[in-house]
Amino acid sequence: MKITWLGHASFLVESKDGTRVVTDPYEAGSYDGAVGYSPIDTHADVVTVSHEHADHNAVDTVSGGPEVVRDPEKRTIKGIPIWGITAFHDESKGQERGRINIYVMEVDGVKVGHLGDLGHVLSEEEVTALGTVDVLLAPVGGYYTIGPEEAKKTAEALGARIIIPMHYKTDALGFPIQPVDDFLKLMEHVERADSTTVEIDAGDLEDTAKVVVLDYE
Repeated sequence: MKITWLGHASFLVESKDGTRVVTDPYEAGSYDGAVGYSPIDTHADVVTVSHEHADHNAVDTVSGGPEVVRDPEKRTIKGIPIWGITAFHDESKGQERGRINIYVMEVDGVKVGHLGDLGHVLSEEEVTALGTVDVLLAPVGGYYTIGPEEAKKTAEALGARIIIPMHYKTDALGFPIQPVDDFLKLMEHVERADSTTVEIDAGDLEDTAKVVVLDYE
């Protein structure tokens, strides 16, 4: 399988048979230009939406007539099982920013978790409901989401063996959040892909967790 970072919290996940899933597509230029990533220009079979904010729900930017998933009910689309839980965008049980959905999808035998704009450390019950994941797409920038320390705890709780950071400060993002380096300082094994895309095979997953930092398109 391949994972390509489109920017912010949006990824393209491609299976070996060509099935394509886009997570949390953003509206380029939204929030008065703060979302400065390039407009999304890709097609997909499935789009997952963690919550209804413009930097996460711009499904019209994805071509191909994808099936849109907006709730965590378990389903299988084009051979890809997708399930999840509802969580919160803040530490006040959604009173500040509402609810979000966390999704897990199994692609080519690899379980990929996307945390959306998770704003709190997961409870034991939430971790159990999600199950262990192999690859975790995790926000690390803080302020609107969990920050570096919480992201590390969450990755450990879910047993992730590859963590791909997202939703952090870059030259293309004007939000007042932390850069990825604040998260990387906490992690022992870090790999910079020097690419927007990483290929992951279930047979190559290692027991030791590592962080893979992708470039954005």
